[in-house]
Amino acid sequence: MKNENLARLIVLLFIIIAVAIPFSGRWLNSRSQESVIELHANMPENGGWSVETIHAQAGQPIRLHITSDDVVHGFAIGKSEVPALEIKPGEYTVTVLKFDLPGKYIFYCNRWCGPNHWRMRGTIEIEGDKDPIPAAPKPLFLQLGIDLDSPEVAEVVPTNKAAAELGAKLKDILPVYASESDTYLTNSPAKLWLRFRADPALSKISDNDLWNAVAWTWQQQTSPQALKIGFDLYSTTCAACHSETGQGNGVMVRDLPTWDPSIHKTNETPHQLTGEGLFSPPDFTDPKILLGVSPALLEGKIIRGGMGTGMPYWGSIFTTDQIKALVSYLYGFAWGDIGGEE
Repeated sequence: MKNENLARLIVLLFIIIAVAIPFSGRWLNSRSQESVIELHANMPENGGWSVETIHAQAGQPIRLHITSDDVVHGFAIGKSEVPALEIKPGEYTVTVLKFDLPGKYIFYCNRWCGPNHWRMRGTIEIEGDKDPIPAAPKPLFLQLGIDLDSPEVAEVVPTNKAAAELGAKLKDILPVYASESDTYLTNSPAKLWLRFRADPALSKISDNDLWNAVAWTWQQQTSPQALKIGFDLYSTTCAACHSETGQGNGVMVRDLPTWDPSIHKTNETPHQLTGEGLFSPPDFTDPKILLGVSPALLEGKIIRGGMGTGMPYWGSIFTTDQIKALVSYLYGFAWGDIGGEE
C-alpha cells in the first residue's frame, strides 16, 4: 500500500513538473525579453515624438528603432553618459537602453531643429523593486528665495578688463570669506566687489585691483576641465539662442524683442509662468548683466528655464556638475575672456 501511494506521488510530481516547465520558461523569457519600440521624430509643430512615454521594468532592455519623418533630429538621455544619436529622415537607428533603477528618465532631441526644438522631450518610466533614483536636492535658488525673473543689474562694473592672474597677487591679503564657496554661490561679482571695497583691510587697494581679485575669486571656483564641459554644453544647447558670442542674437531669436526685467509682474507668485511672451536673451557681453547676478540665480535659471521668455528648462537634462560648469563658463562673457564680435 505504501509503495502504491509513493508511486502515485511520484507520478503526480512528474505531471506537475511537466506542466510547470513551459510556463516557467515563458515567465523567465518575458522577464528578460527586450521591449521593442518604433519611435518617430517630427518637428514639434507636427507632433514631436510619436511615443511620449515609454514604460519598462528595471533591468529590462529597451530596443528602440528610431527614425525621422522630416528633418535631422537627435536622441539623447538626460543626466546620462549614453552617447547621443543622430536621427536622419528615412533611416532607422537602432539602440538598446537598460535602466537599473526605477524612476523617470527624460529623452530629448539634442539637435536644433526649429524654434520649438526644446519641446521635443519624452519620458521613460521604469518600474521595479529596487530603490528609485535619488531625488535631486532642493536647488539653492529656492533655498535662498531668489526671484529668477527679477535679476539685478550690476551696481558697478570694472573700467578695465579684470585679470584673474593679477588678482592672484592679492590672495594672501584677501579675507577668508573670499575663498569660501558660499561667497561665490550667493553673491554677484559686483556685490563681492562692493564688499571688498567696504573692507578696511583692503582700503589701500585700487578699484581695478579689487576687480582683479574678484575675477581671481571666480576663477578659483572652476577648472579648465569644467570650463571645457561648459563650453561644450553652451555650444550644443545654448548658442542657437544666446549666440556663440554671447550677445543674445542667435539664429533662433533674431526676430524677437529683447526681454526687459521691468515688464515682469512682480506681484505674481515667484517662479510661475508669467505669460509675458517670447523674447531674445540679454547680451552676456554687457558686464552689467552677468556681473549683477549670482551663480545661484544662474543655476536656477538653467534648472527652471525662462518661464514665459521661451528659454527651456534644463533641470531634468543636465547633472548638477554640468550646470555648475555651464555657469562658470557663462561668466567668461562678462569678464571679456570669451564672446564679443567675431
